[in-house]
Amino acid sequence: MVTGAFGNIGQYIAERLLREGKEVRTLTRSSVYRYEVKAFPFNFDNPSRLVESLQGATTLYNTYWVRFPYGQSTHEKAVENSLVLIKAAEEAGLRRIVYISITNPSEESPLSYFKGKALVEKAITQSRLSYAIVRPTVVFGPRSILFNNIAWLLRRFPIFPIPGSGDYRVQPVSVEDVAEIAVSAGQKEDNIVVDAVGPEIYTYDELVRLIAGRVHGRAKIIHVRPRLALFLAKLVGYLVRDVVITDQEIEGLMANLLVSQGSPIGQMRFSTWLDHTGEALGANYFSELAISYRR
Repeated sequence: MVTGAFGNIGQYIAERLLREGKEVRTLTRSSVYRYEVKAFPFNFDNPSRLVESLQGATTLYNTYWVRFPYGQSTHEKAVENSLVLIKAAEEAGLRRIVYISITNPSEESPLSYFKGKALVEKAITQSRLSYAIVRPTVVFGPRSILFNNIAWLLRRFPIFPIPGSGDYRVQPVSVEDVAEIAVSAGQKEDNIVVDAVGPEIYTYDELVRLIAGRVHGRAKIIHVRPRLALFLAKLVGYLVRDVVITDQEIEGLMANLLVSQGSPIGQMRFSTWLDHTGEALGANYFSELAISYRR
C-alpha cells in the first residue's frame, strides 16, 4: 500500500514496486487513477473503512503530509491523520511501515512542519509495526515544485531575491533515489532510520546561481532581508494564485535543516540532472495549491 501513489514521491515508489512484480494499492485524494493501481480514499474520518482498505497488504509506504497549512489542512491535522493511519495499519495486520519524513525533525522545533514529522516518527517507533524512517532533504525530479518554480522566476522576473546572506546549505536528493531507498528499506526486517540525501551540497546562493545559468535566467540575483523576500514572494503568489514559499520554509532553509550530517546514499547529482533537464525546467509554473489542495 502506497499513500499518494499518483503524487511525486509516491508515484516513483509505486512504479518501482510494480517493476518488481508487486501488487500495489494506494490511498489517495486524487481523482486521477492508473489501471495498475487500485485506489481507495484516505477515510481518516472513518477508521473502520480505512482498516478494510489496508487489509491484505504487507507493507505501507507512507508519503502522506501537507506542505503548509491551508484551510483545514494543517500540520497538526496531518499528525492527527497520520496517527489514525498508523493505528489502522496495526489493526489490518500489516508487517512494516516505511515513512517518508524529513531531515532534522525535532519535537522541540518551533517549525510545525519539522515538529509534526518528529511526532509521527515517534508514534511509528512506539507502534507494533516494524519500521523504516526515510528522511529526505529537498527532492528534485520532473515534478519538483521548488526547483521548477525557482527556474520559472529566474526566467520571467527582473530580480530574484535571496533571503539573507544565502550561505546556508542545501543538499538535494533525486526522487528516484528516494524511491529506491524507500523500497529497499521496505524489504528489510530491522528497524532503521536513514537520511536520504544526495552527493552534492550547495549554499542556497550557489544553488540559485547554478539554476540561473542552466536556464539562462534573466533575473538579477539580489540579497534582501528575509521579511522582504517573503513579502515579494507573497506578491508573486497573488499573481499566480499560489503560495510560492512560506515563512517556515525560509526559516528551515536558513537554519540549515535541509542538509544531513551523515554520508550521502543518493547517487544522482543535482548538477547532472540540471544538465539534462535545464532547457525545460521552469518553462511553466507549478502550482502547489492546484496540485495538492484544490483538487
